[in-house]
Amino acid sequence: MTGAVPGPLALPAVGGRPALARTDLPPLVPVWYAADAATGALLDELPLTASPISRVMGQAMSTSMDLDLFGAPTGWIEDTEPGRTVVVCAVGDNPIWAGLNIGRTRGSMRASTLSLVTPEAYLDRRYATDHTWTGVDECSVVGAGLIGDCAVHGIGLVIDAPASGTLITETYADSNDTTILSALTSLMQTGSPEFTVDVSWTDTTKTGFTFTVRLRHRLGVASATPNAVFELPGCVTSYVQSENYQAGSGATRARAYGNGEGVSRASSGDVDSVLIAQGWPQWDYRWTPNQATVDPAVLTAAAQAAITTMGTGTSVWTLDANAAAAPQVGTDWGLGDDVGLLIDSGTSPGHPDGVNVTLRALGWALDFTAGKLTPVLAGRA
Repeated sequence: MTGAVPGPLALPAVGGRPALARTDLPPLVPVWYAADAATGALLDELPLTASPISRVMGQAMSTSMDLDLFGAPTGWIEDTEPGRTVVVCAVGDNPIWAGLNIGRTRGSMRASTLSLVTPEAYLDRRYATDHTWTGVDECSVVGAGLIGDCAVHGIGLVIDAPASGTLITETYADSNDTTILSALTSLMQTGSPEFTVDVSWTDTTKTGFTFTVRLRHRLGVASATPNAVFELPGCVTSYVQSENYQAGSGATRARAYGNGEGVSRASSGDVDSVLIAQGWPQWDYRWTPNQATVDPAVLTAAAQAAITTMGTGTSVWTLDANAAAAPQVGTDWGLGDDVGLLIDSGTSPGHPDGVNVTLRALGWALDFTAGKLTPVLAGRA
């Protein structure tokens, strides 16, 4: 089934209450724009096929789309030049996704296929220069400084990195060929800071786009009573909770390593979960979240965060929701936000008593053709 849910669609009665009904809802209609990657200037509107798009906090995501050449603007060749252009998706006049054009095929077919990657991928094509930072803010100095390394001849990234109050010590060398993305990913793995790249209209004239790198100790809005709630019965059509205690997903003792070799290698030392004292087995986890740091405090914080998250294992919830009926991504919620999941008792065999939990949005995928929104959420019921 594609598009909006035909209706009204009666849902089964739950717990003796009247069955809910969903009325017809118009499907989400994306508008695809071509823009100049360096300046963000709007070039044209493009008749693209609505391939699924996705975003994940701190990661580069890719997709491909077909451009109908029989309906394309006259300047489509310049509008879709790889390395020079970007595609922006807007829903309800609100930009929610951007994809840098890194590939194009064209020939005797009526469509040209574009290969697109989210702007985080650009950070993997630029390198960190020489830096020695000692006891400085993780966001306003280190994160902003790394993004600053791609400011010259870049894609016009705007830095949004207010001071977090968390001080860290980091060293980078140009000769190490550390990409900015890998440097930021290593920082995020030690909990400082998280990042994503958002797209928005530059101003009210809507003649261009701004790509903003947001760096925070914690992205998004934390709330015990979130405004955005996904419900079953309701907008949720199916869901899966994946609980995992495999290596890297569950542990009761952690040790984080940093820069150095042998006995001189920076380390957090062993950090134990309180679960061991409660009778849990010891499950070890040792890793190097950040090779650029020699600060034991940063590594200890990373190990403590790992144990807090991994002590009873990780839990990821993947929902399929009616995109037209669900809380709207980019309007009602965004990456890093807390959202609610409400499952009535008796509606799900996997959770017979129901679920009422606050989870954190790590990512999302949106399939316009199927009318399906797939949030990826983390947390335990």
